[in-house]
Amino acid sequence: MTLPLTTLYAAILTLLMLGLSSAVIAKRAATGISILHGDNMDLALATRRFGNFIEYVPMALFLMALMELQSASALWLNGAGGLLLAGRILHAIGLDAKNAKAPFRIIGGSLTLLSLAVATFWLLKARFA
Repeated sequence: MTLPLTTLYAAILTLLMLGLSSAVIAKRAATGISILHGDNMDLALATRRFGNFIEYVPMALFLMALMELQSASALWLNGAGGLLLAGRILHAIGLDAKNAKAPFRIIGGSLTLLSLAVATFWLLKARFA
């Protein structure tokens, strides 16, 4: 069985991950800092953007794959995937070392959590229906 919608979101999100990872690599090369961030806030932010992405996206894609394997509609899959993609983009844009309440950070994090909640709701509804 193929997973066309999960595959699409995985590919798009991988492009975002490559961008976030490249930013970390470039900042490490420019600063010569190999481990952690050496009090370089630009490197710390780049590392945190990438790390936060890696903390949430694999589970979200896994949940989407489970949904798709259980024949979730395109509406539900695009809902979960769209929320995840928008959330990860907004979070990366909004992460600010000096402002924990930056609007895009809060919206992005909230959309990511909502994506996970949507997928979890659908899976539980499907399981107990």
